[in-house]
Amino acid sequence: MTTALEGLKVLDVTRNMPGPWAAMILGDLGADVIKVEDPETGDPVRYVSLDAGGTGGVFALLNRNKRSLAVDLKRPEGISILRDLARASDVILDGFRPGVLDRLGVGYGALRALQPRLIFCAISGYGADGPLRERSGHDLNYLSLAGVTGLQVDDAKKPVLSPVQVSDLGASLFAAVGVLAALAARERTGEGQYVDISMMEAAMALMLTPAAGLFAGAEVRLGERLPLTGLLACYNVYRTADQRYLSVAALEPKFWRRFCEAIDREDLLLLHYQPEEQASLKEAIAQEIASKSLAEWIEVFRNEDACVEPVLAVQEAFESAQARHRKVIVDAARQGGEAEKQLGLPIRLSATPAQIRRSAPRHGEQTREILAEIGYSEATIAGLEARGVIAC
Repeated sequence: MTTALEGLKVLDVTRNMPGPWAAMILGDLGADVIKVEDPETGDPVRYVSLDAGGTGGVFALLNRNKRSLAVDLKRPEGISILRDLARASDVILDGFRPGVLDRLGVGYGALRALQPRLIFCAISGYGADGPLRERSGHDLNYLSLAGVTGLQVDDAKKPVLSPVQVSDLGASLFAAVGVLAALAARERTGEGQYVDISMMEAAMALMLTPAAGLFAGAEVRLGERLPLTGLLACYNVYRTADQRYLSVAALEPKFWRRFCEAIDREDLLLLHYQPEEQASLKEAIAQEIASKSLAEWIEVFRNEDACVEPVLAVQEAFESAQARHRKVIVDAARQGGEAEKQLGLPIRLSATPAQIRRSAPRHGEQTREILAEIGYSEATIAGLEARGVIAC
């Protein structure tokens, strides 16, 4: 069975998380992805969460379905290699700060002159222009400037950190969508284009509920509890008798009724959305939920259509019946034959499904293979390796 993006050639000139995950998505959907790394150490994520075999766990989850080319882009010969690869590519993902590849002579303008059909997707902290264009940052900084961190607070209104890199991975998804949209446009026009993705803007684009309140004239203050961030009693988490937590999301009246009936508190029905009653309503619900263990509440709500579920630990979530049935965790084969666990791609295509064809590559594993494919002779490759331009 063919894959959706079979035949598409992608150059992944990114590292860490946002660009590599976007490229991995394209690779899962069938693209031939070449990961361009420096010849000294490669992607820094290679060394995060090392397993017993010395493989970086995060790297393995971000870089499957790719081939690794280790080349020094600070050397003229390395830039020549990137140009030659761009001529044969459909998409390039750029993870450097704006202007870096331009200064090296391989920015969008230069590469478009070589390959007019090239789609050049740049993923940066703040986008290709604006006063923060060249400012450094990480996920926490982007979320802070996007207004997310200021609304993600504990009971003392102190901002708390997200366990998910929302701006990084949100940017990855927007980058993949942008590339696919540009590919669709190229089918009509024959021309490639520039795709500009900002991690800060990715986070802001996900702020639909706070933005709706702001646009309606409300003041959204730092640390404020919004309807879906703790203001409402019907949309909250409650501690059980065994110090676990139950999530309640009974927003609609029909779900609220079923919830109140299940906890034997029909007297709370009319307090559902009354603003002045939310604090006392939370207290009443908290007392009820604290009377039983999490396992007992799971049984109470097992057959109740009330939008109530347990708060699971990561291992529990990954081992749940629903996750197993949907094959959220995939057992893939690493080069060498040993098995490794991967997070499956949550895009289910009926005719051209995503596939895990290869595990994450070793540093520079396919350098010779890739250069041979674009016409480099064995002697030329050996010379480049001897001079330190590439690593094989």
